[in-house]
Amino acid sequence: MTKRLLAEFLGTFWLVFGGCGSAVLAAAFPELGIGFSGVALAFGLTVLTMAYAVGGISGGHFNPAVSVGLFTAGRLPAGDLIPYVVAQVVGAIVASAVLYLIVTGKADFTSIGGFATNGYGDASPGKYSLTSALLIEVVLTFMFLMIILGSTSGRVPAGFAPIAIGLALTLIHLVSIPVTNTSVNPARSTGPALFVGGVALQQLWLFWVAPIIGAAIAGVAHKSLFGDE
Repeated sequence: MTKRLLAEFLGTFWLVFGGCGSAVLAAAFPELGIGFSGVALAFGLTVLTMAYAVGGISGGHFNPAVSVGLFTAGRLPAGDLIPYVVAQVVGAIVASAVLYLIVTGKADFTSIGGFATNGYGDASPGKYSLTSALLIEVVLTFMFLMIILGSTSGRVPAGFAPIAIGLALTLIHLVSIPVTNTSVNPARSTGPALFVGGVALQQLWLFWVAPIIGAAIAGVAHKSLFGDE
């Protein structure tokens, strides 16, 4: 269990550091900014690389919603759920702390800005409503878990799941960055929000509730539709 929790910590650390770091440090860098597509690709690459690096140890969840989805699908023992979630959240917080230290070390630093936090209403990049944010986070997390559960089943060739999962997360970000800045991962939302505070913390509840609902539905749906693996 210790090795598995360390793997989840490292995987989630890399997801937040690489994904949120690309948004905070590189998305709008003068003249050479990577933009939405670059940030989306960065998130996908973090999951793909760490799934290969440590997925064989812990299963490569790196996301409380993924752990919930696998639990409801019958692939994660109940006793593992809370320890996995704790390790993931701690990894996200540590990654955010490192990013904070980097950002505040800039010579002309004045503010950490949005710090890649998630939000709705005025905190949404496109000013989308609470209803829009809730709906897109539920739907995209549902689809993310269906892809994870399907690509890791015994019915498909082994070894290719990280590619499908990484590409799925890239696509998810391409769709939803304008709406919520993309969560589908409560740990990813929690780390940056703790350093921004204010509205980011006030709205954090949505980015726990919506992904977990979407993931839980996917776990039940996959098990009902396709049976046990």
